[in-house]
Amino acid sequence: MLMRTDPFRQFEQLAHQVFNGVAGTWSRPTAIPIDAYRAADEFVVAFDLPGVEPDAIELHIERNVLTVRAERRPAAGTESVEMQVSERPLGVFSRQLFLGDALATDRIRAAFDAGVLTVRIPIAERAKPSKITIGSGQDAPRELKT
Repeated sequence: MLMRTDPFRQFEQLAHQVFNGVAGTWSRPTAIPIDAYRAADEFVVAFDLPGVEPDAIELHIERNVLTVRAERRPAAGTESVEMQVSERPLGVFSRQLFLGDALATDRIRAAFDAGVLTVRIPIAERAKPSKITIGSGQDAPRELKT
């Protein structure tokens, strides 16, 4: 369900961040940490985006691939200051999730609150368990769960 990561790419990103003070670029974004779980009849993914403004978040879905891209920009007014400590990475962050056919991608909902982007994807009706009634000769019909 989730895109595999490349440990060498992550090492390169870490080295770039340490030496350049930037988390990611548009050509090489840093991965966004997530939590993903199923709750009742929906699949929920929470993306950690602290310090990112809502207008700096892009959410796209194409061919069952959900792409989230965000940019953490410098705070207004920090251009003329002498930074003493700068541990919060700036730059571009991205994550792709490959969604199965069992999800209703046409009904995705997203909300952003307190630095967390929560995406809710309903389970498709065709993927939910159903009951089938069968009968045999003299026996009364009975139900089987699928």
